[in-house]
Amino acid sequence: MTERMSPVVGVLETERLRLRPLGAADAAFVLRLLNDPDWLRYIGDRGVRTLEDAERYIAAGPVAMYGQHGFGLLAVETRGEPAPIGICGLLKRDTLPDVDIGFAFLPEFRGRGYALEAARATLSWARDGLGLARVIAITASDNVRSRALLEKIGLRYERTANLREGAETAVFGVTWADGKPV
Repeated sequence: MTERMSPVVGVLETERLRLRPLGAADAAFVLRLLNDPDWLRYIGDRGVRTLEDAERYIAAGPVAMYGQHGFGLLAVETRGEPAPIGICGLLKRDTLPDVDIGFAFLPEFRGRGYALEAARATLSWARDGLGLARVIAITASDNVRSRALLEKIGLRYERTANLREGAETAVFGVTWADGKPV
């Protein structure tokens, strides 16, 4: 797999996917994704109920993070169809000590390897493009599919935390030295 992306948010391409910054034009997609039952169950309700809410979410979340950190959640598209099927990217949350990788896909695009491909490319860009020495990920402890994906991309379970009231969160991580996991 080949990945190409600049050290600041741009476009990341894999064999089958294109990851690009989210913008206001993606509001309908974001509205649908953030109200998917699995998003609500495993990630949480962000209060996005209208297109205007979705535009605000994009501006205050991903777009603000692009400006502040040079990375953020990206829209994932198949290379043949310029319509978002999911999101994947890096986040820097105030509540976590390290940059974390996040991903979510619309139901009809799950189980096809897209999340794995996008997450591998994002993790490679974090290490090689951004020079990060460590990346973590968080997921609901009972989210078996996300846990399995994190292990496939080389992150290892580290601990359980209570980052969201009423939900146990599994924390995974990888640390690199000279480009190799330690």
